[in-house]
Amino acid sequence: MAISSRVTRRERLWRNRNLRVRVLNWRKSSFRLLLIALALISILPPIFFHFKLRRFHQMQLRTCGWLNNPPLVCAHGGDSTKAFPNTMTAYHTALRSQVDCIEIDVSRSSDGVLLALHDRDLQRITANSSSKVGYMSAKQIKELDASHQFPWEFHDQNIPTVEDALKLISSSVRQVILDAKVGPPLFEKGLAKDILSVVERTQCRNCLVWAKSDNLARDVIKQSQDVMVGYIVMKDPSTGATSNLLRMRSASVVGVYHPLIDEKLMKVLHGRNKKVYAWTVDDADSMKKMLYEHVDAVVTSNSTLLQHLMQDIRTKCHEEGFSLSR
Repeated sequence: MAISSRVTRRERLWRNRNLRVRVLNWRKSSFRLLLIALALISILPPIFFHFKLRRFHQMQLRTCGWLNNPPLVCAHGGDSTKAFPNTMTAYHTALRSQVDCIEIDVSRSSDGVLLALHDRDLQRITANSSSKVGYMSAKQIKELDASHQFPWEFHDQNIPTVEDALKLISSSVRQVILDAKVGPPLFEKGLAKDILSVVERTQCRNCLVWAKSDNLARDVIKQSQDVMVGYIVMKDPSTGATSNLLRMRSASVVGVYHPLIDEKLMKVLHGRNKKVYAWTVDDADSMKKMLYEHVDAVVTSNSTLLQHLMQDIRTKCHEEGFSLSR
């Protein structure tokens, strides 16, 4: 009995000792878990805040980064929301709103005069969808009256020559885009020479010539080293294919149809030191996208809307603490 009692007592002591050890180990483990939990609690918020702040800065840079190098506001045909496109009134109105740039549509009449006019606008004036500048003389075209399209108190809505347009605007803006329209019956023949002659006569040092015709753009490059030249990237209306991004090494500007512009396109063209001009951007959402993609110029038929949008974003960015890089 005595031996049995001693064994039972030892077993009881052993079990108690094991229990104490297990309790002690559990307390140590719990303490370690508590320390880990406290460490996580102290570390996670700063990490979360760091990534949250980083994300905010990335979004802010995307939204506000263009302020470091704002794009040119380029009025397509002048301010065509208040006057008929490419009239002196449209140009005067655009100049009063202090746009950076004006795009002039350049078409050649049947007798070789360069007019600030697009076939599309000629068709609006004549109410004839088959009208073409190249089939009419300068006298016939200048006798047309564009004022009936805008029955307001604007004067001088006659169609100007490109020379008259350049004399008015070239010294008052940072850039003039001459958008050369190649049409029948002469097409490109001698057109580059005619355009360069007008540029020289008006001493337009800030003229940029571009066209949907690569042949014409190359002719301008061959005939002058002083005039800036660009080429157009767009979708072929018949096939839907996008024209090649990289062509004409000597061209410093690429005019891109704005729905085609994304981060990848910008990276490719800027990587080749080519400026990207987006055309023709007339709604607020598309304007914002062009700003966020950091294009170099936005060609728009509603320059006032773009200017107001840029000012609103500029104000908001400054209120949120965005500062311009130095």
